[in-house]
Amino acid sequence: MKVCMAAMLLFVSGVLNASEFRTPNCPIGCPSLDIDGNVVIFERLYALSQNKKTQFADWVAYEVDILNFGTSTNRTWKNNPLLDDTERLEKGDYSGASSKLEVDRGHQAPLASFVGNRYWPTLNYLSNITPQSTDLNQGAWKHLEEAVRDAVGFRDNLYVITGTLYRNEMDVLPKADENHSIPSDYYKIIYDENGHSVAFLMNQHTDRDTNYCSTKKTVSELRAIVPYSLPRALADSNEILKRLGC
Repeated sequence: MKVCMAAMLLFVSGVLNASEFRTPNCPIGCPSLDIDGNVVIFERLYALSQNKKTQFADWVAYEVDILNFGTSTNRTWKNNPLLDDTERLEKGDYSGASSKLEVDRGHQAPLASFVGNRYWPTLNYLSNITPQSTDLNQGAWKHLEEAVRDAVGFRDNLYVITGTLYRNEMDVLPKADENHSIPSDYYKIIYDENGHSVAFLMNQHTDRDTNYCSTKKTVSELRAIVPYSLPRALADSNEILKRLGC
């Protein structure tokens, strides 16, 4: 029985590693689902891979659909009920971070893209949040998210994969009582259902007045930086770049 069970586990592991896992938020395939120790969560509006060592999502994937747009609403931070205490930070861990580190609670799947949907409160789960420098969060990162919303239309949606990177060591949250690592860099891939895409890479020291177009990278350049696999069908597209105003 033990031999059969071991064989079955190896088979399932091989299938996950060899296959593309597709959802409405990952129409051409999600990034790696088998990152060591991560918890993959499929919310109604987005999917994410939570890293239990850093305490933040390695990647978040979502669809930008004009039907989900609406007016702004509140930001009531909540713990993700699908994660236990050892797998994520808590609201109190962010205390004092804004003044000491000059960071915001940055949404990875942006709240503004979903406030017209009944499930918008899930965007305020702390699993969708990272400590993002104020200048980045309110500057180039925000402007890129706005450009994505401006680029979609009725039955003309775009898809996004956004992720955290740890290329340099950063200060930690001053009041956090769990071990964690703050991202030093962020990437964003915007693509259509055929995989036509454009990639961007920004770090925590990005000036507020930086033009997001200047942070563009090729998909190949990003693949060489991201420490896990990205969907195979992604390919650089000048058309998507132009739609984003670059």
